[in-house]
Parts: sequence; structure tokens; C-alpha cells
Amino acid sequence: MLQMNLCNSGRAGCYTGRSVARAAEVINAERPDLVTLNEICQDDVPALRRVFAEVHTGGKVVSAFQAAGDRPSGADTRCRNGKSYGIGLLTRLSAPDTRHTVHSGIHPTQDVADPEERAWLCVHVDSTLHACTTHLAATSRTVALAQCGHLLDGILPAIRRSTGYAPTVLAGDLNLRAGDPDVRACAPPGYLRVDDGALQHVLASTDITLRRTRTVLMDGATDHAALLTTLTIDGPYQSLTGVRAAG
Repeated sequence: MLQMNLCNSGRAGCYTGRSVARAAEVINAERPDLVTLNEICQDDVPALRRVFAEVHTGGKVVSAFQAAGDRPSGADTRCRNGKSYGIGLLTRLSAPDTRHTVHSGIHPTQDVADPEERAWLCVHVDSTLHACTTHLAATSRTVALAQCGHLLDGILPAIRRSTGYAPTVLAGDLNLRAGDPDVRACAPPGYLRVDDGALQHVLASTDITLRRTRTVLMDGATDHAALLTTLTIDGPYQSLTGVRAAG
């Protein structure tokens, strides 16, 4: 799986206008089965979905997007091009008739000093995998930890109650520094965690084995290297899901 923060709103200082093209190159080169995307515009998702589908010609490709909220307007946060700004996810299903459901929303705890209201997004793949991403608050570690707890302790158990249990993986720019002791509070018992040495993390339930993690340089197109994680799903789920080793 591949986690990327593309800084593509057009409004931040890290914007280059080249990150989506570089992301397409990385997807082509690394051929991940699951891609989580932070700081993107809504029209970036179909653009990268086309690249992802070209890499995975068999089965079915699923994409999802969730906009961040904008407190002053009560609507979506917008990119410079006018499109909604937020987070996205791409994955492939092992068979065209595999069912999936999308779950998404805005975290209830937000930093009131930040006009951007942070969001979460999950795709449930037919009782075989929960794949999620989020981009947590950058202005308050306390708020970021509360948002992480909301997703892992509240949202995911609720999804499991409605869909049934499945191995779970969460990746995103959590804005919690890897070496900070508080980051452990974002990974409750029953979860494993790896990171890029900075702010991006992958959390997985213990029936997923995180085998290797490495960063992929984005050639200055964004201010975050991509985080590539090789994982396998253990036990009876392994033959049902489309996730395979990606590194």
C-alpha cells in the first residue's frame, strides 16, 4: 500500500503543480494495491484512478473521496481551482462482483483556530478488509490525538458492527511526529504501527503483518515523501482480499 500527501490545494507553500503527475509515476512504478491520498483536490481522484486501473487491468478498481469541511462557509474547503479539497483512497478488488461500501465524515473534534475541518474516509471490502485514511489536525497535537481516537475507538467499531469484522489498515498524515511518545496513544492495543520517520503512519490490526516499509522520493513535487508498506493479511482472509505484497 502507498500513502501520499500531495499538497495539491494550490493554496499552501508546498504546492508545485507537479505532485499528481509524480504520484502517477510512483503508482506505475510501485504497482500498489491500495493508495491513500491526503491534501488532494476532488478531480485528482479520477485522474489517479485511471492510472491505477491501467496498472491493475484485472478485477475491479474502487475510488473514494471525502472533502474537508470549511468552518467559515459551512461548506467544503476548496482548492485554488474551485474543486473540493480533502482526502482520497484507491483500491482494487479481487473480483468484479466483490461488494464494497464507503464510509466517511468529519471528525467531531476540531481546532477552532483552523478553518479546515479534518475528515476521515474508509472503504469496507466485503467482510475482508477495512481500508481507511485521514489527515489529522496540524495545529494541535491534542486535537490530532482526539481525532485519531475518534476514528479508531469510535468509527471503526461502528463500521464493524454494521458490516462485520475485517482486518483493518489506516494510513495517513497524522501530524504526529514518529518519535513523539504521544503517537503511541494513536495506536491502541490490537494495532501495529510503522511510519516514515516523520508525520505519516500506517496502523494495522494484528491480523495484518507489516513486513517492510520504505519511503519513495517525490522529486520535490510535494513536501512529503511517499510511504510504501508491504503487508500481508493473515488467516482465512488472505485468499479473499485483493491486497498483496506491494514492495
